[in-house]
Amino acid sequence: MSKFETVIGLEVHAQLNTATKMFCSCQLADYMAPANSSICPVCTGQPGALPVTNSKAVELGVKAGAALNCHVNGISVFARKNYFYPDLPKSYQISQFDRPLCEAGSVEIDLKPSGSKTIRVARAHLEEDAGKSLHALGSRALDYTLVDFNRCGVPLIEIVSEPDINSADEAYAYLTELKRLMQWAGISQCDMEKGELRCDVNISLKAAGTQELGHKVEIKNLNSFKAVKDAINHEIGRQTSMLESGETVAQDTRLWHEKEQKTVSMRSKEMAHDYRYFPEPDLVPLRITEDRLEAAKAKIGELPRARKARFMKDFGLNNYDAAVLTSDRYLSEVFDASMNKTTKVNAKAVTNLIAGEFLARANELKIQPEDYLSPKTILPANLAELAGMVTAGTTGPSAAKTIFAASWETGKKPEILLRELGLAQVSDTAQIEAWAKEAIEANQGAAQDFKNGSEKALGPIVGAMMKKSKGKANPKLANEMIKRLLAG
Repeated sequence: MSKFETVIGLEVHAQLNTATKMFCSCQLADYMAPANSSICPVCTGQPGALPVTNSKAVELGVKAGAALNCHVNGISVFARKNYFYPDLPKSYQISQFDRPLCEAGSVEIDLKPSGSKTIRVARAHLEEDAGKSLHALGSRALDYTLVDFNRCGVPLIEIVSEPDINSADEAYAYLTELKRLMQWAGISQCDMEKGELRCDVNISLKAAGTQELGHKVEIKNLNSFKAVKDAINHEIGRQTSMLESGETVAQDTRLWHEKEQKTVSMRSKEMAHDYRYFPEPDLVPLRITEDRLEAAKAKIGELPRARKARFMKDFGLNNYDAAVLTSDRYLSEVFDASMNKTTKVNAKAVTNLIAGEFLARANELKIQPEDYLSPKTILPANLAELAGMVTAGTTGPSAAKTIFAASWETGKKPEILLRELGLAQVSDTAQIEAWAKEAIEANQGAAQDFKNGSEKALGPIVGAMMKKSKGKANPKLANEMIKRLLAG
């Protein structure tokens, strides 16, 4: 048992799904847009330029509070966070401090192999992003720094957890659930490659069984969930070695080096008073009424964990299948729409078709999740009908794939396609026996291996039989027939 306990808090910045910036009318620039192509006097901090709050960003912030089970404050205030850096043209960032939009929330995470844990959310507040410093152009290092102000003023929500996370795995689970919630509620796309989701880690070690926390270390430059996990594991090892050798862990900010798989000190860790926060004089306080909060909750609708529980209760799905379906809001809506056209007995078959054929084809055709229920895909009624045919044994797995693809392309009902394509499943005993004998004859080696006790040897024989029958043989009857013939 370790002598130390790990204490972790995460600060997550998510870019809000708005068309324009937080305090000006500049359009949000595409990730690959030319540098400084979407800027104005407001976001570049020109004298006399005044900010105006983006109401859509506020609406999304309220939705985030609802999704995170937060208390949304009736009145919240913007504040100036003062610091100097080349990518911050005003020399202050408009953020929130002592009166944030949201406080006291929670996120429930799943733990492996089973169980769950609640991670408290200390606050979620609105702020603007800074610019981007470039120290290299492609592979060419520069002996000077370029600054792109396109990201200046991009609306963010910063979500700060309480120090309730105790391992790299828990941090990974928390980030995964947070991303799902933000995407589910339409708050953020959370594309880390485009800088739409960023995470800083605050980590310290304390003596096991004590309340006194160690010095906090902040880790930055984490560009993936895997990087977060790797950095935490490295930092736990680094701090453990220091404490065991009698050294003191300094309170500092460290950068994660992906190639070297280690953290490197960047600067001493700032305290809140270093930023000289004070209320933003050019912006009025935000006032969030109960009606506005209820409207935000109504727009979100059923959250993923609640939907997962409903799928398990109403349709008898197991935990894994329900989790797959609710990993994406639009995918779960395909299941709901399909089940509205059939009965509970077909729920498993509907799930298998969605998780298998539907997702594979959608990915192949690069169909976006928001288009899953559009005419670009299979009709829910047709998916439900095909699931019913699979459950009833009218068609087998191989034929079902063919029918699914044809229904997706043509919109025709599966029962019609079954006849047109001649794919009706064969359950005639005599025909099944004839195919089975041919398959055994063609696979004498596998047949002998099965007789000698090798169960997996049955696979090649069944495969040969299904090929011979062009996928029409009833799989259950095929297995039973082959085993009976080999036993005789």
